[in-house]
Amino acid sequence: MRQRSTVFAALTTMIAIGLTGCGQPATEPPPDPDPPVTTVVPHADPAADWAAGYCDAVTHLVRTLAELPAVDPSTPQKASRTSSDLLSSVVGGLDQSLAGLNALGAPPVPSADAGRKDVIRQFAEIRAQAENARQRIETGRGDAPATKAALGEAKAALDRIDALDYLKGLKDVPALAAAGQRAPACRRLDQPAG
Repeated sequence: MRQRSTVFAALTTMIAIGLTGCGQPATEPPPDPDPPVTTVVPHADPAADWAAGYCDAVTHLVRTLAELPAVDPSTPQKASRTSSDLLSSVVGGLDQSLAGLNALGAPPVPSADAGRKDVIRQFAEIRAQAENARQRIETGRGDAPATKAALGEAKAALDRIDALDYLKGLKDVPALAAAGQRAPACRRLDQPAG
């Protein structure tokens, strides 16, 4: 609601300025006794803002992993279908995290982007591995050895995700690690699951 009133006030001011100029000779308007006050809020903590963006991006994958669909091993067909669904979820979570990390750009700390780039590289590699396994499961349905090999590749991709240090992009740079401590999104991400 407040945004609407601000827009309305700005439009009213613009109309009033436009109307006062119509049909009158060009003269200097008298000074406004109470000029409007424009407050510029400085960016209080750009490093903490960047760290929060980093953690928000990584949270997409963490949330996806927490909500993975279960694999139903009751029949080979169900195992294939549910494994494919699981891998689709993983790929989707990685896509969201990669989009967020790429959009974030370099941190406001000089020479501190290596960690983010390394996490992006690892996420992209695991994403390719998971998508490859998913495609192999899809094409190998009905072929037990091919499905078994694809499921092994899927497990390897999930093991790589499990071994990742999501906060590596922050922890490797002391200024960013400190900024992460000031960002609530990072503190939540760093808490052990329990």
